[in-house]
Amino acid sequence: MLTVAATAMRHRSFVRLLAAACLVFSTTLYGQSAWALSGASATPEAAGTATSDQAAPDARGTAKPAPMFGQDTTEKPAVPGNKPDAEASPPASVEIIRDLNALPEPVRATRQAIIDAASSGDFERLRPLLNFDGDQMRQLGAAGDDTLDALKSLSGDQEGLEILAIMLDLLQTGAARLNAGTPDEIYVWPYFVGKPLDTLSASERVELLRIITAGDLIAMEENNNYNFYRLGISPDGKWKMFSGGD
Repeated sequence: MLTVAATAMRHRSFVRLLAAACLVFSTTLYGQSAWALSGASATPEAAGTATSDQAAPDARGTAKPAPMFGQDTTEKPAVPGNKPDAEASPPASVEIIRDLNALPEPVRATRQAIIDAASSGDFERLRPLLNFDGDQMRQLGAAGDDTLDALKSLSGDQEGLEILAIMLDLLQTGAARLNAGTPDEIYVWPYFVGKPLDTLSASERVELLRIITAGDLIAMEENNNYNFYRLGISPDGKWKMFSGGD
């Protein structure tokens, strides 16, 4: 009886041990399957290390593309002389002539002839002095070929006296020599055409206000340029230009 009881006890112990072993084995197998299904990997990429041929992200978090085969990645130096338009060569300097005795003799003579004609109040006396080309006539808005009529049409009165007075005001100032040494060289009155308004002294501003009103000056200061009437004489003494604002 003891032998049978002992045998039965050993059998039950073996069954319990076998059941425990099966439980441990199934638990281990389930854990490995779950790890594999999760997609986790122990590779260097999963650990956050970029491979040698993978581009690193830039400061904004987007990856920069790797250079293509044969692509030159070195920075090109700036080519001298290839400057943007904003850095283009400045225009030729303008000579301001305050001493009218420094003007070429032909220019002085024509200036004085215009002053004499305008002071007389006789518009017709300007006719022999005019030497306007087609472009100047178009700027005047002339409907016909009569230059004198085109000039007179600019005046606020039918006789053209206002324009004569404006001419006198312009010619009392200094001149600006523009395009010196070129075929387009010309002496232009008033000299304010050659100076930014913010560079004028107090006395120069007073001189300017003899030609324009304070309201006109405020409007011109927005662009820093004089844009009222101007009169031009070529170096050989030809009266080539009389025009309004820009």
